[in-house]
Amino acid sequence: MIPSIPQSRLIRAAYIAYVAAFFAWLALPLAVVAVFAFNDSQFPSLPWKGFTWAWFFGSERPMIGVFHERAILRAIGTSVFVGACVAALSVAVGTTNAFLFNRYRFRLRGLLYVLMLLPLVIPGIVLGISILVFSSTLANAAWDGLGRDIQALRPGLVLVILGQFSFIATIATLVISARLQKFDRSLEEAALNLGATPLTAVRTITLPYLAPAMIGALVVAFLMSFENFNTTLMLVGSDAPLTIAMFDRLKEGSTPLLNAVSLLLMLGSSLLALVVIAFQRRA
Repeated sequence: MIPSIPQSRLIRAAYIAYVAAFFAWLALPLAVVAVFAFNDSQFPSLPWKGFTWAWFFGSERPMIGVFHERAILRAIGTSVFVGACVAALSVAVGTTNAFLFNRYRFRLRGLLYVLMLLPLVIPGIVLGISILVFSSTLANAAWDGLGRDIQALRPGLVLVILGQFSFIATIATLVISARLQKFDRSLEEAALNLGATPLTAVRTITLPYLAPAMIGALVVAFLMSFENFNTTLMLVGSDAPLTIAMFDRLKEGSTPLLNAVSLLLMLGSSLLALVVIAFQRRA
């Protein structure tokens, strides 16, 4: 709806109803998940048996809470570790990629840019299988030819980090490139005229300007890594991140414990989003 064009009351009411229904469609599933995290029952469904904190703080079976479930806590720690590694690598490579594609003109630049975007259009499970087959082929070749078993090429955290990094780095590149395109390069030229080296000019002028985009890309990369399932499923080893651990629990039967974990994830994601918004407003 265009505000400058007069609309009848019926159209306005229909538009408001559409917007309300759209947001209800998005929010209701999350609200249901959150509500049943407090249900005093072993099943996350009706009937409502009463309010309880047991699925968060309970320490006795069958109602062991999130903060007393070692397997879930271990999986959360694994996801945080993987997400931090992927986010740091993605922002570092994304920043260099942004400079590469915005500042330099070279042969096959367009082809290289398309190759960088390619992981975004490949289904996650196909990407995971491709990386697994490639790494396993290298590992088997190293074992057959050199008699060495390279564990980093076997399913495990290293391969999970590299697999997630292969497509999340592209998103970080796009986020940082969007801000770099708006940068006034005359500021760098002024610094160079005042005696600064190119590296100093970039470090003291350009990077601070890119800081909001880099922080935003860091948070986005971390959250995408934390919630990734398809690619991770193909590359995971014995140390399962949270998404894989929750999937394994779900196969055994859903309990409000998974609702409690989901609620904590929603709160954590919202908090990170608020931090990014506050940082960008200050910048």
